Amino acid sequence: SLIATLQELTPVAVVGVAADEQAALQWLSDPMHEASLVIVDIFLRSGSGLGVLRAARNTPKRHMVVLSNYATADIRSTCLALGAEHVFDKSTEIDALILYCQTLAATGKRPVLAS
Repeated sequence: SLIATLQELTPVAVVGVAADEQAALQWLSDPMHEASLVIVDIFLRSGSGLGVLRAARNTPKRHMVVLSNYATADIRSTCLALGAEHVFDKSTEIDALILYCQTLAATGKRPVLAS
């Protein structure tokens, strides 16, 4: 439902989805896959969104954000240290994520989502 919401309310084109850390890392490492915005969840089927952030933090052309039900102060701090620009709580900050996507679009950087 997140993908549908973002596509309806923001100029987001979904170009990839990964259910686990390994698939996300494989997708992100493929030079044919372009994503200007990557939305990462902390809890994946296997592995962790933290591993995705850690591996992708040296990719300056990508905006990395976290969307999680577990957005505690410690998780926020860890995610920001690993290169996330923002951490959004799924239960209370969906509107902030939508605004973030709209702001990226307004600056001429059309967000493309890989989650």
